[in-house]
Amino acid sequence: MSARLREWIEGDAVRVIDGAMGTVLYERGVFVNQCYDELNLTRPDLVLGVHADYVRAGAQLIETNTFGANPVKLEAFGLDGSTEEINLAAARLARQAAGERAEVLGAIGPLGIRIEPWGPTSVDEAAALFGRQVAGLAEGGVDGFILETFSDLDELLQALRAVRRVAGDAPVFAQMTFGDEGYTAYGAPVEAAARALDDAGADVIGLNCSVGPSAMLFGIERMVAAAERPVSALPNAGLPRDIGDRKIYLASPEYMARYARRMAEAGARFVGGCCGTGPEHTRLTATLLGTNSHEPVRVAVAQPIEPGGEPAPDPPPLADRSALGRRLAAGEFVRAVEVTPPHGWDPSELLAGARRLRDAGVHTVHIVDGPAHRSRIASLPAAIVIERELGIETVPHYSCRDRNMLGMLSDLLGAAAAGLRNLLLITGDPPRGGPYDTGGVYDIDSIGLTNVVQQLNLGLDPGGSSIGPPTSFVKGVAVNPGALDPEEEIRRFAWKAEAGADFAVTQPAFDPEAFLAFVRTIEEFGVPILVGLWPPLSLENAEFLAHEVPGVDVPASVLERMSRAQGQGAEAADREGIAVACEILHAVRPHVAGALVSTPGGQVDRAAAVLRDL
Repeated sequence: MSARLREWIEGDAVRVIDGAMGTVLYERGVFVNQCYDELNLTRPDLVLGVHADYVRAGAQLIETNTFGANPVKLEAFGLDGSTEEINLAAARLARQAAGERAEVLGAIGPLGIRIEPWGPTSVDEAAALFGRQVAGLAEGGVDGFILETFSDLDELLQALRAVRRVAGDAPVFAQMTFGDEGYTAYGAPVEAAARALDDAGADVIGLNCSVGPSAMLFGIERMVAAAERPVSALPNAGLPRDIGDRKIYLASPEYMARYARRMAEAGARFVGGCCGTGPEHTRLTATLLGTNSHEPVRVAVAQPIEPGGEPAPDPPPLADRSALGRRLAAGEFVRAVEVTPPHGWDPSELLAGARRLRDAGVHTVHIVDGPAHRSRIASLPAAIVIERELGIETVPHYSCRDRNMLGMLSDLLGAAAAGLRNLLLITGDPPRGGPYDTGGVYDIDSIGLTNVVQQLNLGLDPGGSSIGPPTSFVKGVAVNPGALDPEEEIRRFAWKAEAGADFAVTQPAFDPEAFLAFVRTIEEFGVPILVGLWPPLSLENAEFLAHEVPGVDVPASVLERMSRAQGQGAEAADREGIAVACEILHAVRPHVAGALVSTPGGQVDRAAAVLRDL
């Protein structure tokens, strides 16, 4: 590691970082469907040439060609096993080009996956993945590291943790990406990120990518005012325009250089460029800032400001959030029935069924979210209509499958504004085909979504910014006693419990003994369980569950009972299906907090009959 780089960080002179690597490689004939990081092995002269051009243009710090060279992103090209080799080669190429004229920063970008609490990858797993990249770069002789284009502060902190674990006290530049208004995609403001990175021990903190120089100047002014560390600024060359099949960045080198000067005057100590920039941008910036002379520009570092704002409130007590919350808190047995929204916009049939359930003494109506891959009323507006028209409380099921995180946040805030208080948060089954030929989104899974809603109940968005008064959601999750991998199911359920699940519902149970054995394994997490019940309509319906629904185990004894009853006619099979569900309910009732009865065929009266048997 370089003593000179440490001196630069501790000094007060402005230094110039190079510009984009991918942009220049694309301009030199590398198509976007190739792995740019692999070029360190397959076309080293090309990569070396880009570095050399930046050094000749006046860059005092150059970044390795490794933005996506982590095991997760390399796996898409079958190269995850070459992670260390690619990073080692990249560092040596940059080191060769830099010579004595520039310092080399090992570039590390996001993994490209969600980490906890928003995704299934743990922080330890994320740090280990980053660690492989750090190891290769360190062996190759980088002078420091630049962690760039992170929108998730938690993920950036794991990358920083990996550097500290593998490369000790090597200098680290830690950069977030922000939108025009100064917030990350997770809602964290510039000031909060600056303070968190200060506390984590980054040597330089900054912003890069996403916005052009004008918007970045606004963010840099806020970051300098809030930070105790030196600040870096690497904007895009404006916002891209689609011209033909290419994205063209229109901000000229002269314009970018003028804004680099303004950012230096605002307190940025390291300036450079991101997407859309090249050696000419670097040359004009270095010339305007005078870093090619013996007297580089010096600026005064702004004094930090103290963080403001009120501490986040505690989440509302469970009993105060909804009638369901009161029942769960009091240990009252919850009677719930699941219904499916109609195919079409007319809610009259849905309301008629919910009305009969209310009159039958059912406590809550669960509303399925987008089943069978058909166009239906969405669960949240269906819940609003039922509660408005009938006064019975609902639990809309809300799936991650069809929405990104921003869309989910908008939906959830709207649901809270409309008065909804209960949710069942699910990842969602993969699309099985249908008239719209759509794929799943899965921006986050149910564990991440549970964490999101828990944050909203604290009055915070995922980035830690206040949303005003906290929401009051009672959060349900799913758990499957019949999962093919029970250990994985229990592990995921532990994370859901840790994220703040208030209750859980199971897949339909048909074997009380196996069901209770599973319940005993998850009792330690303290989450009330609602047993799922499915009164089969017929033998065919039971066989469908047994053979075509993953995670549902229908014993041969139940199939035999339904077969005998069906031999006596449809009505006998109907009664036998209800009897099967009632027997299971009686067997497990002392060990669960409630029951959720499904309505095969949309027959709500059969579900009500199961609960009346109590």
